[in-house]
Amino acid sequence: MKRRSFFKLVGSSAAAAALFPAVARGSALSPNQKWRSYQLTYQVTLPASGKVAKLWLPLPDASDTVYQFTQGNNWSGKATASAFYMLPGTQSPVFFALWQKGEERTVKVSSIVKTADRTVDLHSYRAPAKVSIPQNIQRYLQSTKYIPLDDNVKKMARSVTSPANAHTPLQQARAIYDWVINNVAYDINGRGQGSGDLRSLLSRKENLSGKCGDIHALFVGLARASGIPARIQYGIRIGDSALNKNLGKSGDISTSQHCQAEFYLSGLGWVPVNPSDVARVMAAESLSHNHDSISQLREKLFGSWEMNWVAFNERENVDLGTTKVSAAISKLPFFGYPHAEIDGRLQDSLEPESFSYKIVSAILVGTGAKL
Repeated sequence: MKRRSFFKLVGSSAAAAALFPAVARGSALSPNQKWRSYQLTYQVTLPASGKVAKLWLPLPDASDTVYQFTQGNNWSGKATASAFYMLPGTQSPVFFALWQKGEERTVKVSSIVKTADRTVDLHSYRAPAKVSIPQNIQRYLQSTKYIPLDDNVKKMARSVTSPANAHTPLQQARAIYDWVINNVAYDINGRGQGSGDLRSLLSRKENLSGKCGDIHALFVGLARASGIPARIQYGIRIGDSALNKNLGKSGDISTSQHCQAEFYLSGLGWVPVNPSDVARVMAAESLSHNHDSISQLREKLFGSWEMNWVAFNERENVDLGTTKVSAAISKLPFFGYPHAEIDGRLQDSLEPESFSYKIVSAILVGTGAKL
């Protein structure tokens, strides 16, 4: 059956409020921010083989922040069953579709999202006399399956912060940020965002290299081991970068998935950082750590994100949902790519052409789109 559905994330609709409560409460758009509007579109056609096919698509986070605001999602196509729902315990939307044998397995899913560059003023920050970590933030101090805080990680964290004479959380976070940039190479030829597995990265010892998921897993692991809450946000680049040509484009963004990192400071909140992109530019342009442009980028990305990117979610070891839309694989390391199964067999999310899917972004200008 051919269907078309639209889910608007604002207004008084009871359905919208139930599905996206943070947005339904009202916009957090600041008149002082320079906002950009984008349309993000998935075009998916799964192979006709097998009896049952299932598809999950990560969508822009609906938490309604001062740097990202999602205005709506819609889909069209043919599916036996479909649903928009939230990852358990989050404001991170997912599109799900299911097909039986013999049905055309084609859908198009679009999101409208606004972004504004995100910067935190660290120069005027003064830590409170009594450092307090809210209860809902304390889980970002914990050891996890892919970011374990074992003795090796704790020892490494001390070896990074002690020589830097870093005593406060801000000083320690900066020491870790600089050490990661100086000691981990960006693997230009690696697949996807890497594995995000800290233990696997550290097993390479003398050859520390990886993609954004690996580099940020190391930053987060060392921060947590130092008593600083930290996390990774997974998403996708959707626009041209004003900082460097290697850091984003619009148009066909099927392989533009990217993650960023944050650490938490008492009395200030979450602070954005992006050591991976500094390492990426060094690798892409064969530049040294002390090159002027790298020094400038290093300073820029400690405390800011360029929002030619949208966040999907910040979960690792991701549960895709309830038994109603259960997946053959119980949990994913992270959820930043289309995920599909045919008779329980996984499609390769890192190969858009064979999967097959295409992701396209367009800058919205007035009532139209600038491709």
